[in-house]
Amino acid sequence: MSLARRRFTSRAMTALCGLALLLALLPLVSLLMLVISRGAAGLSFDFLTQLPRPVGESGGGVGNAIVGSLSIVALASLIGIPVGVGAGVYLAENGDGRAGKLIRFTAEVLSGVPSIVVGIVAYGLFVVPMHHFSALAGAVALSVLMIPTLARGTEELVRLVPRTLREASLALGIPEWKTALRVVVRTALPGIVTTALLAIARALGETAPLLFTALNNQYWSHRPDEPTASLTVQIFNDAVSPYDELHARAWSAALVLLMLVGLLSIGARLFARLRARGQR
Repeated sequence: MSLARRRFTSRAMTALCGLALLLALLPLVSLLMLVISRGAAGLSFDFLTQLPRPVGESGGGVGNAIVGSLSIVALASLIGIPVGVGAGVYLAENGDGRAGKLIRFTAEVLSGVPSIVVGIVAYGLFVVPMHHFSALAGAVALSVLMIPTLARGTEELVRLVPRTLREASLALGIPEWKTALRVVVRTALPGIVTTALLAIARALGETAPLLFTALNNQYWSHRPDEPTASLTVQIFNDAVSPYDELHARAWSAALVLLMLVGLLSIGARLFARLRARGQR
């Protein structure tokens, strides 16, 4: 192959890759433009802090839904992050045995289960025995969705830690469990935090599990054992209503949700970069 032909092939493939990138970004950009154009007009301080008002009354917002989403996801993180990270560390350190293979298989199966199925199971296990919907049931459902991502992500990150660090720690007489926590996990911590933030962002955008567990609440929720509002359920309820003003509120709430998810994703990347610079 001549030099001119190789250059032409290289430029052609570069152009095709750039075109593929533009095609991949087109749905994302169009989605962002649509949500911003429809929802930006309704954003205000009152919208972010006040309760939703009935149809026909001006003003109001989704303050209870924002607080409810954050509280449910915080509870889900308290449940899912320790379990998921612990399972990932175990799979990386002792995952070649029968128990490790079973945990890995379970995580793979859970990662493919539809979220609505998780919501139905949580409804049967928590809502029915408790005889009422609650934020706690919603948190359990979301934690189940977070655990597979955390487990597999943590496993891969821990496996990237050099074996020499483990051997040096063990040679100094440090127990294996302390080595795993204080040396291995600490070295892989930036990646684990990034994985955790991305899992939280995914949980923040789930709707189906919360329809069966936390349901909704038009007022402020003060306890985890009572029905709690969330942004995703509020958007769903407003979107299926026949009123234009509720449709407008749904667009604004969708923009708030996108902003929260985007902040978590950006925060994960910034944390990883700052941590990497600090270790240099």
